[in-house]
Amino acid sequence: MTGDFGFDPEMTTIETGQTVTWVNSSDVDHTITAYEAEIPDGATYFASGGFESERAARERLSEGLVPPDSEYEHTFETAGTYEYYCVPHESSEMVGTVRVE
Repeated sequence: MTGDFGFDPEMTTIETGQTVTWVNSSDVDHTITAYEAEIPDGATYFASGGFESERAARERLSEGLVPPDSEYEHTFETAGTYEYYCVPHESSEMVGTVRVE
């Protein structure tokens, strides 16, 4: 997560069972929030803060914030494409993609 309100890399490809770690290298808080409708069928929903739905992540935003110099990680067990975003910076197009093969 960068100070330019982006994810770097914006897209990454991993293998099933691998873990992605997002590191907040900016000076503002960010979230990692999956678009619930954009994850593969049968996949586990993910969001910083441990929410089980996108609605909960949006409603309880402060509980999902990843502060500067902190990180969030998620292990991807289901193949497919996962779209995610930062709730407070979604309008700045702070979005990313994880492709699991």
